[in-house]
Amino acid sequence: MTKCTLILLTLVVSSQSICAQQDKYQWLEDIDGQKSLDFVNTQNNATLEKLSKEKDYQSIYDKSLEIYNSSDKIAYPNIKGNYVYNFWKDKDHERGIWRRCLLANYTHGKFEWETLIDIDQMSKKENIKWVFKGYEGLYPSYKRFLISLSNGGGDAVFIKEFDADKKQFAENGFNIDESKGSASYVDENTLSVSSNFGEATMTTSGYPRQIKLWKRGTLLKDARLIYEGKQSDVSVGGGIVRDDLKKYFIISRGITFFTSENLIWIDNKIVKLDLPEDCSTDGILKNQLIIQLKSDWTVNGKTYKIGTILSLNFIELIKGNKEIQVIIEPNEFSSITEIATTKNKLLVNVLTNVISNLHIYSFNNGKWNQQKVKAPEFGTISLATTDEFSDQYFFSFENFITPSTLFSADASLNKFNAIKSLPAYFDDSKYEVKQFKAKSKDGTLVPYFMVSSKELKYDNKNPTLLYAYGGFEVSSQPFYASTFGIAWLDKGGVFVLANIRGGGEFGPKWHQDGIKEKRQNVFNDLFAVSQDLMDKKVTSNLHLGILGGSNGGLLVGVAFTQRPDLYNAVVCEVPLLDMQRYNKLLAGASWMGEYGNPDIPEEWEYIKKYSPYQNLKEGIHYPEVFFTTSTRDDRVHPGHARKMVAKMIDMGYKIYYYENTEGGHAGSSTNEQLAKENALMFSYLLMKLK
Repeated sequence: MTKCTLILLTLVVSSQSICAQQDKYQWLEDIDGQKSLDFVNTQNNATLEKLSKEKDYQSIYDKSLEIYNSSDKIAYPNIKGNYVYNFWKDKDHERGIWRRCLLANYTHGKFEWETLIDIDQMSKKENIKWVFKGYEGLYPSYKRFLISLSNGGGDAVFIKEFDADKKQFAENGFNIDESKGSASYVDENTLSVSSNFGEATMTTSGYPRQIKLWKRGTLLKDARLIYEGKQSDVSVGGGIVRDDLKKYFIISRGITFFTSENLIWIDNKIVKLDLPEDCSTDGILKNQLIIQLKSDWTVNGKTYKIGTILSLNFIELIKGNKEIQVIIEPNEFSSITEIATTKNKLLVNVLTNVISNLHIYSFNNGKWNQQKVKAPEFGTISLATTDEFSDQYFFSFENFITPSTLFSADASLNKFNAIKSLPAYFDDSKYEVKQFKAKSKDGTLVPYFMVSSKELKYDNKNPTLLYAYGGFEVSSQPFYASTFGIAWLDKGGVFVLANIRGGGEFGPKWHQDGIKEKRQNVFNDLFAVSQDLMDKKVTSNLHLGILGGSNGGLLVGVAFTQRPDLYNAVVCEVPLLDMQRYNKLLAGASWMGEYGNPDIPEEWEYIKKYSPYQNLKEGIHYPEVFFTTSTRDDRVHPGHARKMVAKMIDMGYKIYYYENTEGGHAGSSTNEQLAKENALMFSYLLMKLK
């Protein structure tokens, strides 16, 4: 060995040692390690000891649990054949029941349910904390279903075939071991499966990269491979897409979180569809493939603008030809939040200035015609379910002070009627909703809603909770949160919902102006809304708190590290915080299209400027942050919150921390757990801000 080789080896070893020493809290990434769990239990006990003794804790818990368990809740439908299906939790069904009701009865308000699966009984019998994660049905009879069940609430699921007529899991039916991925019926005896098939079959993001056809009566390991993506892809998935009586096997190869190849498996071969990689596809109706553009698209010399909804003749597209129709081109103040199809109609939910408007489109004689649904105004419309065998659909309407109402509707007649409304859990007559705009650092006007008492005094003393998300093109819309009413508004609080960049409120560009190197725009937007509330004398930094979860957890983590002077309370839920290692933890690699790759020096340059974990400093007057996460979150690693807490404690900062032992990325699995977290959060906020 030469002297030069020795020097080089020493430098490499030294470099590796330095890297290993940089994060002395990395041991907390060991999710179920005893040392990690001891740390979690210590912090949980301290937080529970303090916050459960706050004077409002018990009343908030009791009222929240009463609301979550209420029989007056809306049982939202999912139409499958002649039935609507619903998953329901209450005081007698802590983990829930999956049930069904005849569609004809449900439409007329006759909610006569039959239970198919009791998750509580199943959990008790098998001594597993099962969490119901959804189902796929066998078209057209829907007598069989593929049921997804999670052990503890994570994204990885077991899939078991269920016989709806016999109300039991099918004897010798399809069963798939725990994995992230999915399965769906191709026909009665064939499944499309994307799962963990063994070594090298998962992407670096932790999702399947293979699709196989599995025949009944054979072993899964012998299933036929029909497509395989790259290991660097985010995921690969696919299954049957129907256009009335026609069916197509569509495959999506997720290259990044926001780009994908659209493929069709036809005549035993894969055909790539010539579509923009960043467009979204939203079904096929009358041989028209519906897509939404996320960037300008030029075809045959004509440019279709970002955000536009188009349709393409699908049979011609398979051949490589493009016959394009414009359905709707939103303006700068609008975006598309939902697209769905009935048997004959296309439903498009348009958001204009963050207020919903629902439209029905018909394709006749080669052209699209539009009608507006005269639904309630100045709130949020959400499509609940559509019927593939008719033009019936269900939608709901709500806003901050109007309880949710479910409507049954007919798209062919453009008529609807209310079938169920939530009761008012708080006196809405005392409150009003206003919409304002704050000017961000670069001059962009950022809208926000403010819910407050009609008798609000503008004296800078109102306890104010500001919520925002700002990522992944997710729009934050008005909602009726009964627990916010009883635990916050009724106790003198002001609630604010900010529509910052990174979301989808004003289309794809609003999102794209907040990703990667433009991420600071998102944080600046939040600071602008915060400052505007103070300038309007609604509140002050002593009475202002912020709330965010997941990507929103990153948002509030950045907020209190960059501008600790603005806030006196921070609720940071299931957060990303260590942006140097996020792409190495669980599903983190799938989000590099949003945040960038910290392993690329040029991209780490902008990420490191805001990464909360790396930007913690000693001697700063930070607010006393309340962090929450879940041990069973297999999407955002609980290590983010754990490590941030440990680092802050060692720096001498006081924090609050609560980690639920189950619940997955949602944070909780039962109504009791949800009520507990609600009581802890609002007790903390009232303690800090009122």
